[in-house]
Amino acid sequence: MITKLKAFLGIKPAPNYKQLLKEGGVIVDVRSKSEFASGHIKGSKNIPLQALSSNVSLLKNKENPVITCCASGMRSASAKNLLKSKRFSQVYNGGSWSSLNTEI
Repeated sequence: MITKLKAFLGIKPAPNYKQLLKEGGVIVDVRSKSEFASGHIKGSKNIPLQALSSNVSLLKNKENPVITCCASGMRSASAKNLLKSKRFSQVYNGGSWSSLNTEI
């Protein structure tokens, strides 16, 4: 019953970020360059949110998973929506980079 209710409400299980990275996923950190320089997830790409729209070509394959992150999860949510509008098929809001880092 709970499973059906969750499905009805659109509640999905949390993504397995480790698995998404194994499948060729990339982490896009949308914080500013100075925020990124103060700490980030190893291997992540820094594309500040305000520059993301004009730099989507840096993300080569629109079919590969993209995990967005920032300081709190607000900018990464905006980045997710932007990438979805650019026809990226698998985009996940990873929230804050520090909490995402502990999950991977």
